[in-house]
Amino acid sequence: MSAPLIVIPGRRSDEAQGQRTPVVSGGRFYADAVQRAGGLPVVLPPTDNHDLIRATVDRCDGMVLLGGGDVSPSSYGHTERARLYGVNEFIDEFEIVALRRAIERDIPILAICRGHQILNVALGGTLIQHLDTTPDHRDTMHDVQLVPGSRVALAMGTHEPLVHSFHHQAIDELARDLSVVGTFQDGTIEAVEHTAATWVVGVQWHPEDTAEDDPHNQGLFMELVARATR
Repeated sequence: MSAPLIVIPGRRSDEAQGQRTPVVSGGRFYADAVQRAGGLPVVLPPTDNHDLIRATVDRCDGMVLLGGGDVSPSSYGHTERARLYGVNEFIDEFEIVALRRAIERDIPILAICRGHQILNVALGGTLIQHLDTTPDHRDTMHDVQLVPGSRVALAMGTHEPLVHSFHHQAIDELARDLSVVGTFQDGTIEAVEHTAATWVVGVQWHPEDTAEDDPHNQGLFMELVARATR
């Protein structure tokens, strides 16, 4: 049996070390974690061609949504109320179109950090533009409390994982089709699941950062690929 194709909506960069031209990238740690799980990562170059986005997603068996810059408040009907970083409305629209198509097809999705936030926005939710407790979430390791028996907890094999956190925004108003299955001690929503789809999960932390040495975080990628194989 061939390896399942896991689409990673990518990013553009004007430069990269050792490259003469602008590049399209998907983040090596994400790809490595997918490959360790037996999947084949496929980076989808950013585009505003919605038909091309949907056609590419249609050929794949699962999806990983990356971390990255802040989501534009215009994507959820708000205006900027805090200092934001790396906002790119082109990428917002690109990822939302890809994500909605993947949900329509009911393929497994692992949405990470910014991807977790995009998942909520794409389904009608809103974001906290800057957490009052940002120092507890910005480039630090901390515990997360997961609902026992949730998809995230089962994939990770624990309901209190140690995770690497790197963000200053978070879910505010939860989208109707999502349920909260993980929180931090300050109340921040750390993990969500789609209530109707077979396996669509979002995590606010970066499992790819520690997955090589931590089977709990690698477990999210293992479960994603296992479900993409079915």
